[in-house]
Amino acid sequence: MASNMSDHGALAPPVLTPGPRVLIVAAPFYRAITDGLIAGARAKLDAAGAQSEVIEAPGALELAPTIRMAAESGAYEGYVALGCVIRGETTHYETVCEESARGVTYLTVKRGLAIGNGVLTVETEEQALARALPERMDKGGGAALACLHLISFARRFRPPRGAVGRPSDDGILLA
Repeated sequence: MASNMSDHGALAPPVLTPGPRVLIVAAPFYRAITDGLIAGARAKLDAAGAQSEVIEAPGALELAPTIRMAAESGAYEGYVALGCVIRGETTHYETVCEESARGVTYLTVKRGLAIGNGVLTVETEEQALARALPERMDKGGGAALACLHLISFARRFRPPRGAVGRPSDDGILLA
C-alpha cells in the first residue's frame, strides 16, 4: 500500500490541479522572524504550483479579521496566517496568543476557510528564529502545507457550485 507520509511523519504535499490562489497574511512585528516564515511558506506554495500573494496585518490579533475580509472577495482558495508572539513581562502575551488562535480557528471551523496557522508563540527570540527559518524548523512552510491540505480536502468534500442537496451540519454535535 502506498504511503502518504514523508520520512519524518508529516503528510506528503497534496497534488492540486489547477494550482490554488493563496493569500499569505503576515503580522510583521518581528520583521526578521516574519520574513523567515514568509520565505518558508512561499517556497512550499511555489513548489506546489500555487499562486501566492503577501499582505501585512497590523498585528497577530488582526490576522483573522484581515483573512475574513479577504475571503469575502472570493479571490483566494486558501490562506496562511503568519506572525510571532514572544512572551513579555505582562499577561498581554496570553491574550494575544489565545485570541489570535481563536480567530483563525473560528474562520477555519465555522466559515470553512482553508487556513494554515503559522503564528509562533514562544518564550524567546532565539526560539522564534529556530522555528521560523526555512533551513531550521520551517514553520512557515508547515503552515503553507497545512493550507494546501485543507484546500485539497475542500475540493474533495464540497459539492460543485450549483449542486443541489448540499448536506447540512445542523444537528451534528462537535465534542
